[in-house]
Amino acid sequence: MKIYNKVLLITGGTGSFGTAVLNRFLNTDNFSEIRIFSRDEKKQDDMRNLYKNDKIKYYIGDVRDYSSVEPATRDVDYVFHAAALKQVPSCEFFPMQAVKTNIEGTQNVIKASANNNVKKVICLSTDKAAYPINAMGISKAMMEKVAIAESRSLKETTVCLTRYGNVMASRGSVIPLFINQIKESKPITITDPNMTRFLMSLEDAVELVLFAFENGRSGDLFVNKAPAGTIGDLAKALLELSKKDVPIKIIGTRHGEKLYETLCTREEMLKAEDMGNFYRVPADNRDLNYTKYFSQGEENISKVEDYHSHNTTRLNLEQMKELFSSIDYIREELNM
Repeated sequence: MKIYNKVLLITGGTGSFGTAVLNRFLNTDNFSEIRIFSRDEKKQDDMRNLYKNDKIKYYIGDVRDYSSVEPATRDVDYVFHAAALKQVPSCEFFPMQAVKTNIEGTQNVIKASANNNVKKVICLSTDKAAYPINAMGISKAMMEKVAIAESRSLKETTVCLTRYGNVMASRGSVIPLFINQIKESKPITITDPNMTRFLMSLEDAVELVLFAFENGRSGDLFVNKAPAGTIGDLAKALLELSKKDVPIKIIGTRHGEKLYETLCTREEMLKAEDMGNFYRVPADNRDLNYTKYFSQGEENISKVEDYHSHNTTRLNLEQMKELFSSIDYIREELNM
């Protein structure tokens, strides 16, 4: 990265992504200070005891509360906004909590950053924001709209977005669930074995954010190209790597789940720029002149296909086993 001695703020910094970014930059001269902002004092204390590094500064607060966000953004150069409610069932039962954290919280982060002349804010989104069918995805889709809307009026602060799929072995994802079931000799519970999901590592997610950091213009959305696999093959791969004989139980699709996940809608693919391992989707900068919404259309939109986990590169069982064998968490948990 072509930056030196800057200050970085990570909201939701005690999570999987924040920890990965911290490990990436802690021993470099890119940042002289890395601020961890979160509402969980226990996780912050654990992190403080683990790293024992004066470069890390800890801020207790909640993105819902502007008065706690604003001081954390003072004298900051860059913000990675990762704080969010991410669990689909939780957001289904408490949708207004998703609104307050994912939508209003993002607006607070962007406004505080703009008021304190932060150079760039990267907001992290999810594949569930594309054609959303659950409260979590809907709140993240609105988060994207808020970020793009805010970016239009900002002169000094660049706001851009990243959207990525499920991170393998991250907290709350399906891999830790399956591994725990295997270790406890319980049946692996699969909703639909033909369901596909993108297979991304935490390092992939960090690389996507850093690519947006270096290349993003205001309002840009970045998506990385990722392979996918079926949930059925995922379970079988973990079983074979564990060398245990545990049955697989199909429980049916849960409320709010999709058969496949979309990373780029067809509307976005129509204007997306292929940047090798990534797609860049520029902001829709049409104004409030409604006439052209009715008098002008786009002939090619019906000919373009979404970019989703059913039509991306599909990993077979052996390829999935090879991929999982490279992940430290899986190797450690399965004693490989």
